[in-house]
Amino acid sequence: MIPISQQAPLTFADNTLFYHDLPLLRGTAASPIAFIGRGDADVAMYQGNFEISDNMQAKLPLTLSNHAINENEIILTLGFQGEAYLELTCFLDASDRLVIKPKLLKAGWNRFWIRLTADQHEHVYGCGEQLSHLDLRGRHFPLWTSEPGVGRNKHTLTTFQADQTHSGGDYYTTNYPAPTFISTRMYYCHVASYDYADFDFRNDDFHELQFWGLPLSLTFDTASTFSELITKLTGLVGRTTGLPDWTNNGLILGVQGGTKRVSEIADQLKENDVALSGIWAQDWEGIRMTSFGKRLYWDWKADDKLYPNLTTSIKHWQDQGIEFLGYINPYIANDTQLFADVKDLGYFAKNKDGEIYLVDFGEFLCGVVDFTNPDAFTWYKELIKKRLISTGMKGWMADFGEYLPTDVVLYDHSDPMVMHNKWPVLWAQCNYEAVKESGLQDEIMYFMRAGGTGSQKYAPVLWAGDQSVNWSLDDGLAATIPAALSAGLTGNSISHSDIGGYTSLYGNIRSRELFMRWAEMAAFTPVMRTHEGNRPDQNFQVYDDYDASVHLAYATQTFKALTPYRKTVVAEAVNQGLPAQRPLFMHYPDDDGTYDIQYEYLFGRDLLVAPVYRPGKQAWSTYLPKDNWVHLWTGEHFTGGDTVEVQAPLGQMPVFYRADSAFASLFEKIGAKH
Repeated sequence: MIPISQQAPLTFADNTLFYHDLPLLRGTAASPIAFIGRGDADVAMYQGNFEISDNMQAKLPLTLSNHAINENEIILTLGFQGEAYLELTCFLDASDRLVIKPKLLKAGWNRFWIRLTADQHEHVYGCGEQLSHLDLRGRHFPLWTSEPGVGRNKHTLTTFQADQTHSGGDYYTTNYPAPTFISTRMYYCHVASYDYADFDFRNDDFHELQFWGLPLSLTFDTASTFSELITKLTGLVGRTTGLPDWTNNGLILGVQGGTKRVSEIADQLKENDVALSGIWAQDWEGIRMTSFGKRLYWDWKADDKLYPNLTTSIKHWQDQGIEFLGYINPYIANDTQLFADVKDLGYFAKNKDGEIYLVDFGEFLCGVVDFTNPDAFTWYKELIKKRLISTGMKGWMADFGEYLPTDVVLYDHSDPMVMHNKWPVLWAQCNYEAVKESGLQDEIMYFMRAGGTGSQKYAPVLWAGDQSVNWSLDDGLAATIPAALSAGLTGNSISHSDIGGYTSLYGNIRSRELFMRWAEMAAFTPVMRTHEGNRPDQNFQVYDDYDASVHLAYATQTFKALTPYRKTVVAEAVNQGLPAQRPLFMHYPDDDGTYDIQYEYLFGRDLLVAPVYRPGKQAWSTYLPKDNWVHLWTGEHFTGGDTVEVQAPLGQMPVFYRADSAFASLFEKIGAKH
């Protein structure tokens, strides 16, 4: 702590707490600083989708009854009808961050609300990975890790159909929520809590943060630029370890069906000049068929029929300059040999009867590896080393993490309502330690969709989850853009998505055009990776269409040519915590036109990317911030500060570079070659 005598940045006057002259807490009769309450949660899970309600029994508004300025801290005492119920201890830590620690003075309360001052014209961003809205102002966001749901828009037919089986989503449902946001008032707020939360940004004068528990602390910091603010935030929550060099060699091809089929498709695409860096075969451990489509056999060993002598095959692909990636998640199907081998060792979470808790994943049941048991954590970490890393895999999808039931009994007897949001972080840590202890952090890339505070370090690469194979704003190609931007503003610097999407249900079928538009966008992201989807045979696949494979080749060659620039962008992510994909306002804060744009992004500092996310378009309108821009494909110069329309045929979505970029000559060569 810094002595209060030196704390000019932290003051209290007129019932208001100021931090660097920024009013953060203000108590008035009409708007209390905080509330406490008592409630009982009702949570129902349907294959990773949750229906949550709260039976509120009491709620008290707490007004300021006293304050004390001590040597190292300011203590605000809040009460109701003359009785003190809550203390807020406010101090500056050694890094000049404001820390607020709440403390209940009376027992029996399990709900907490705190209000932060707001400005009518303020914008707010973050809260983890948000797929529908980049600017959070005007809405509230429940923070609970789950399946995002199919459709994610209650006004669409897809979501209506999905809701009949409890699998539809809403604008706020996400794999990766986080109690962290940044404000255009140039501060960040990070809350140390894994409780269910709801951040409400609908009021002009205050933001209300709700928690089903008492947070450990709230931390704030300020900066003069957004880049500095994100650097400070990631200094607190953690940063990515970056990407292996081999990922720069081109596309990670998502393909399955066994060694023979995988090799034939890879060879076919290489003949069409598709640059390949890896083969991602998610079915390396075998498959099972369900009504949803092709699912995987969760036993975590190579399927001898599909992939005989997998280690030898991996070495063969590596000799061709192609790495091999697999798949794993933190569950084990109860009809597998692995489950039978360890079911009596206490490695699985239990139900209230003391038996292994089995989670329904859709026509098969699984045990939950209990990461609160140190022995189970170590065992699974060693399983990753033995069954994935030792075979030669240089990466994998570390799937799921969202499914921890709230009525499960854990080894350490922790509250599953709290551990639910922490579970993806423990899963990420298990992968992180397996890779680090193998000494292969510079060679292996695993990617995750679920997360929480801590994933910034333990999950170095995100993917945007299971988008529908369509053009919808909330659950299609477009949704991956605010997903990457919001995650990046929460400290997760490297993100990507399944090229072509994943979920094919209710008549949604991937088209050739959708795949091609998705591929050309992916060339301007940190990682390129395709996915065949949950119903490969019903959907367009690039290897079935020569012209589409040629288009994909152009995209992969562009991606490969961008390597010098992309490596600089990734280095900024590692060293400064800056996101690879950035909102326009991050570098153009004085341009009011940039704050509401969520379907364009800056790739690093110097490239502006405007993906085409509607079908049948040959021209596309793009907002250019106030700067001097060059159209990548034609070399035409533009002065920013307005919207321009350019031709955008397949293969030439709008991309612009800054005229005075240090990489201008590289961009010029890429555009001319294309």
